[in-house]
Amino acid sequence: MPPSKLDLLQGTLDLMVLQTLTAMGSLHGYGIARRIEQVSGNQVLLNQGTIYASLVRLEQRGWIKSEWGTSGNNRKAKFYSITKAGRRQLAADARHWERLTGVMDRVFGRSKEADEALGESENPA
Repeated sequence: MPPSKLDLLQGTLDLMVLQTLTAMGSLHGYGIARRIEQVSGNQVLLNQGTIYASLVRLEQRGWIKSEWGTSGNNRKAKFYSITKAGRRQLAADARHWERLTGVMDRVFGRSKEADEALGESENPA
């Protein structure tokens, strides 16, 4: 049975969108979603409703802006880009996630060491 897609923690999709726009420049919603899927190794699969809800939320907060343009297949599309406020938010969120993942790494690392220590003391050589 193939592994299921990852459920995202609240706020992580917005952070992924901001990072994608920083790395790739201006993109339309479909392009943003496909890029996140590609970078995640298809572990994160996004439907239109999910990505566009994030884009609306980010635009309302002033972290991204949009303008109409023409897509690669010659269709009218809304293109999104990150604002200065969005770059500041991305930096703050990235620092938060680095701290959080550092804590989780330590917790899981200590748990593994503790489990190994328990196993050794229960089964003396």
